[in-house]
Amino acid sequence: MPQGLPEALLRALDKLLQEHARLTTELQDPALSADHRRARGALERRAALEPIAAAAARARSLERESDELESAVRSGDAELAELARQDLVRVGAELAAAQAEVRRRVISGDDDRVGSVILEVRAGAGGDEAGLWAADLLGVYQKLALRRGWAVEPLEVSAEASVGGVRSAVVAVRGVGAWSALSLEAGVHSVKRVPATEAQGRVHTSTASVAVLPEPQEVDVRIDWARDVQEHVTTSQGPGGQNVNKVATAVQLHHRPSGIVIRMQESKSQQDNRQRARRLLLARLSELERRRAHAERSAARSAQIGGGDRAEKVRTYRYKDGIVADERLPDEYPLRDVLEGNLDRLHGALLELRAADRLGAL
Repeated sequence: MPQGLPEALLRALDKLLQEHARLTTELQDPALSADHRRARGALERRAALEPIAAAAARARSLERESDELESAVRSGDAELAELARQDLVRVGAELAAAQAEVRRRVISGDDDRVGSVILEVRAGAGGDEAGLWAADLLGVYQKLALRRGWAVEPLEVSAEASVGGVRSAVVAVRGVGAWSALSLEAGVHSVKRVPATEAQGRVHTSTASVAVLPEPQEVDVRIDWARDVQEHVTTSQGPGGQNVNKVATAVQLHHRPSGIVIRMQESKSQQDNRQRARRLLLARLSELERRRAHAERSAARSAQIGGGDRAEKVRTYRYKDGIVADERLPDEYPLRDVLEGNLDRLHGALLELRAADRLGAL
């Protein structure tokens, strides 16, 4: 076990390393291959824990090397002691970096437990331009997913046919690190630019809101579908509310205990729309439970997982200046990079901020 870390963090690390060892043993069991869902979950979870195990192993190795060098310094051999002192400087710096990496990995460990997330982008204030901005923002996340090797599955996209924007879009994103990164995006995103629909060249301000929900496995949220959920099947509707086909394929679910209503009509298949609606309902119910538990643990902290209520503005994109300003950070970032899905620097700074906050709460 690496030393030089807070006791609470060491306890958390020990639990994660034990889980990694257990999963490694489980995955060697041939019987597991018969349960595809469980096997996939175990593989994804172990993959998420691999960086933590590797960081801890490196820290332990450097600690042993440091101990050996300190013994050489005390050996009484002047020449050997001088060489050891020089190496101690290097090893000390590497050890400090390794311990910082362990700390960062452990603090973000629960984030990596989430294998799939539901990402919702909705047009806000600004009329047609808000719909265009929502479409652009969705494109940023699709490019980010491509860079990170995540899989993106569209669940429901409500298009603004007249201008090419979107009223709302719901997609599922699966991959290691998806929750950790995308949860940083929750909130209101404001853009200041000259809209394509503006003939006078005036700068407008428009907004789009982003919600990010961990997608639970069905076993994580228990629903009595027959008793608690009322289902309506209707024909799909176009942008103006008119029916666009004669076959009843759109599915609307009303969860009576919570009042949540989900409508899906993206697919031409009623069964596909039903499955997608159920997935989104499960995710929203899971978020309600997470928020309740989070509030009980610490009433003083925000109930939105990852920080920041989703109703607050988190970022402004200023096209004229070519910069992006995040409300949580002092620095500004190149607009071009962000629009291409390159959020590495921005997310790195936000993750450091989150890590400091979580470490203080341990």
